[in-house]
Amino acid sequence: MVIFDSVKREKVVFRPIHSNEVRVYVCGPTVYDDAHLGHARSAIVFDLLRRVLCALGYKVVFVRNITDIDDKIIKKSFETGEPVEVVTKRYTEHYLRDMRALNVLDADISPRATTSMDAIIRMISKLLDNGCAYRTDDGTVWFDTAKDAEYCSLSHMCSEEEQMQSRIERDKGKKSPRDFALWKACKKNDICYDSPFGKGRPGWHIECSAMIESCIAYKNEEYAIDIHGGGADLFFPHHENEAAQTRCATHRKLAKYWIHNGFVNIGGEKMSKSLGNSFFVKDALKVYNGEILRFYLMSTHYRSNFNFNEEDLAVSKKRLDRIYRLKKRVYGIKSGSADKVFNKEILAALSDDLNISQALAVVDEMVSAANERLDENRKDKALKQTIVANIELLVELLGIGSMDAYEYFRLGMSEEEIKMIERLVEERIVAKKERNFTKADEIRERLAKMGVQLMDTPEGTLWEKSG
Repeated sequence: MVIFDSVKREKVVFRPIHSNEVRVYVCGPTVYDDAHLGHARSAIVFDLLRRVLCALGYKVVFVRNITDIDDKIIKKSFETGEPVEVVTKRYTEHYLRDMRALNVLDADISPRATTSMDAIIRMISKLLDNGCAYRTDDGTVWFDTAKDAEYCSLSHMCSEEEQMQSRIERDKGKKSPRDFALWKACKKNDICYDSPFGKGRPGWHIECSAMIESCIAYKNEEYAIDIHGGGADLFFPHHENEAAQTRCATHRKLAKYWIHNGFVNIGGEKMSKSLGNSFFVKDALKVYNGEILRFYLMSTHYRSNFNFNEEDLAVSKKRLDRIYRLKKRVYGIKSGSADKVFNKEILAALSDDLNISQALAVVDEMVSAANERLDENRKDKALKQTIVANIELLVELLGIGSMDAYEYFRLGMSEEEIKMIERLVEERIVAKKERNFTKADEIRERLAKMGVQLMDTPEGTLWEKSG
């Protein structure tokens, strides 16, 4: 497999630390609000990476954290009058609900900041003991970036402009504008935890380093984990600071490979709540099925910025429709073995830095070829079994194609409309049993005028609303 390493800024051959295992850590959400499409895209990207690694035969340990203590969470708590725990529980549940609707697999381990306090305190204590951190008069513990000779070697983004922006914190007694908080001293109306260095709460960056160290880190290797991932906006300062903390606390590098996905834009701007252009996943799911959204968000290469618009989504859905129309043609057929060439070609495409464009081109070719062969021989059972297996491969590898083919084409219909159609279908079935073929034909014609197509199969009468 070849992946683009953000640090080396080039494609590299992926060689895991251990030959049969891959340990992956991805930065998860800060749960103070509902997930937007930027969160969704990142989750889908790394879900795809995980699925590909599994398909290549690796045992994957996948960790995605939850930040459940943060300035924004505390602010939300004050705004709503709810305890922090209530706020974070609600938005964590919402996040997991939305991701599952997008066919994103649950993480193997999902550590939270509030339940990782011992690990956080241990790492900060190590940094204080070895002189890589210091306390200021107000009780805040800072990471001393001057003690890390490799600081900024990850992102190369420590520009003068960023240092200037950091100078707003000069009055807190920091030695350098680059230094960042490991432990924030307790303030009035704050959420505080006990520690050997005083009451307070962790800074954002230390959480991930401590969670990695306590959850999945190799203890006797050059690197703690194989892959660290997240959105491109996390590369600096978050991932830069994580790497620095781990180097200084453990004398090991944090990750062998770093992978970052591009932004989601609406109207040309990066999606952000602060810009007021956020498109919540929960709202999108009211209009579009989760699998349709997944397919659309997955269809652009993960490193590219994604320009969301509903016209492109409609085009993407038509591409997914073709897969479900093929699935409908083999409805009720048991699975066989996937086509070896198809399996090989789609894995080869995805093994090239998750080349989704090439992978979907392979899928399109498979769908076209399968339809042509079915047209030539509709009774070829072995062919149908292979097609079913090919679609099952798409379910496993891409997270698409899992719905019932007929249910898929009923998406967007009201319950009243579905019940009315099913009542007419049942009346036609009864009429046929009673050999009242005139009535059965009249019902079929009535349904046809409503845009409903019928298919009589050994498993019963199936229907689809077209248009």
